[in-house]
Amino acid sequence: MQLPREVLIGNGTIERVAEVALRLGFKKSALIIAGPKTCEVAGKTVKELIEEEGLEVNILLVNSSTVEEVATVEEKIRVLKPQVVLGVGGGTKIDVAKLSAAHQDTPFISVPTTASHDGIASPLSSLKGFEKPFSIMAQAPIAIIADTNVISRAPWRFAISGCGDVIAKFTSVQDWKLAHEEANEYYGGYAASLALMSAKLVMENASLIRRESEEGLRILIEALISCGVSMSIAGSSRPCSGSEHLFSHALEMIKPNHSLHGERCGVGTIIMAYLHRMNWKRIKNTLKKLGAPTNANELYIKNQDATKALEMATTIRQERFTILNKVNMSHDFCKRLVKATGIAVD
Repeated sequence: MQLPREVLIGNGTIERVAEVALRLGFKKSALIIAGPKTCEVAGKTVKELIEEEGLEVNILLVNSSTVEEVATVEEKIRVLKPQVVLGVGGGTKIDVAKLSAAHQDTPFISVPTTASHDGIASPLSSLKGFEKPFSIMAQAPIAIIADTNVISRAPWRFAISGCGDVIAKFTSVQDWKLAHEEANEYYGGYAASLALMSAKLVMENASLIRRESEEGLRILIEALISCGVSMSIAGSSRPCSGSEHLFSHALEMIKPNHSLHGERCGVGTIIMAYLHRMNWKRIKNTLKKLGAPTNANELYIKNQDATKALEMATTIRQERFTILNKVNMSHDFCKRLVKATGIAVD
């Protein structure tokens, strides 16, 4: 079980990055992985702050979370042999830094510039470029430095996506419990409770989570980090990724780059909560209050895309037992389902 040793959340915490690095014993060298934009937003600041303490610091820019990018970063780590790798950016940059560092047995520090999903603290990395979405166990960050001032400057849509990813834990935990009951799969009550608590925290504070509220942003970041920790405790993505994520992945395959991961997960949660006979209307109303998409139009897709994604969801990770294994997801049923939940728009 890998858990972060340091978690800093708040306004200006990026100024303490060198302090954290030194406290963790990194006094010689560091490698920063960032994107072209996130390097300007925070990467250069991180480099300057660490260099002031006498460390040798290099920056490597990446654009996507592909196997090729991971291989490039791994080679850089092999050549430079940094004591620590820092991922500065959104999910893509952090995923690449996390996995590359894990493969080279190098500690990793997460410095998120957005709060769009729980990858900022999870031990898993998502890779692109395969026929289907692919997640691999990497390592949990040894430290997380989430500066609310930096994160608040990102488009607010990213934070709303993060809310959707957290709300998704209502159905992912239910799917995990179902897999335990129906397929005798391991179920960790503590990890499940932690993920569920995060979802409840966002739901109960939905009115606080708005652009001008640092308190609301902090609540979201804490919830995302708790979700990441729950996956570290479970040893898999089970407490945080269920049938709603399968829907999200399927929709991304049908209509690439049309929406954010958490936005799709939020809509998927409405549908899967309906199948689980949960209070799906409360979930939908919470997403509306947050300003998150709740139907096909708001995801910039057509009704038939949502129907097709539901049909395809059962084929994404067939080894993962969810509510979709209990229902005959025929075309007609999926069509009725998106209509019953209001996902389909006339």
